[in-house]
Amino acid sequence: MGLKTAAYYVTGSVGLLSDAIESLVNLAGGIMALAMLTVAARPPDEDHAYGHGKAEYFSSGVEGTLILIAAVSIWVTAVQRLITPRPLEEIGMGLAVSLAASLVNLGVALLLLQASRKHNSITLEANARHLFTDVWTSVGVVVGVGAVGLTNWKWLDPVVALVVAANIIWTGVKIVQRSIAGLMDKAIPAEDVAVIQKVLDGFRKDGVQFHALFTRQAGAQKFVSLHVLVPGDWTVKRGHELLERIEAEIRLAVTKTLVFTHLEPLDDPASWDDEKLERPEPPGS
Repeated sequence: MGLKTAAYYVTGSVGLLSDAIESLVNLAGGIMALAMLTVAARPPDEDHAYGHGKAEYFSSGVEGTLILIAAVSIWVTAVQRLITPRPLEEIGMGLAVSLAASLVNLGVALLLLQASRKHNSITLEANARHLFTDVWTSVGVVVGVGAVGLTNWKWLDPVVALVVAANIIWTGVKIVQRSIAGLMDKAIPAEDVAVIQKVLDGFRKDGVQFHALFTRQAGAQKFVSLHVLVPGDWTVKRGHELLERIEAEIRLAVTKTLVFTHLEPLDDPASWDDEKLERPEPPGS
């Protein structure tokens, strides 16, 4: 952020200013991410029996909102400069400083993305994606400011800033959408559901059936619930042992997953009333 701000003061480029403003958002987003990851890492307690994983979505939501605010401020500044253009100074030095800052951001973004995959963290991923956007933004700004130096077309500088702002808005909207989806208990990824179905297929050969498979995700923690239907003459002990095996294999196949199972007899018509998302209302209710 300091390098990009210095580049703006050296050149007077509103494009480089837009880059510096986005770096300010990066800093605020990073602080928010650190705070929310600290909360999300807390173990379950009496008031939060399912953990604190959803705190991650607050972080990415706030970061997305900050990105949108930054884009608006860049847009306003760029329009003003488009109306009253001004010549740029010390373009070579400014671009060199901006490129150095971009290399730093690229290194941090790669580390964050690696960590996000290791820990399955939407907060770290949002932060990494934001930094990657910042890197591409910087490349665009450098090209635009360089073009101004070559052509002396002063209007190119604010136009580049407007393009940067549009790109930032797109990034912010995507991050906010992902945060909302998480807070709304969106299902786990389809590839994870496919893995779970493959695990269940291994048990169907014994006459066991399954339905009411529901999933959701809160940060890195995944939740899976399903009903297991077995022959009615099975003992409670045999049914319990089956559920233990099913839960263990799902947890092994899909990491960081909390599994809930419900045992039902195959030959009871009531067992088939809850195949859909909502159970029917009892008679007379």
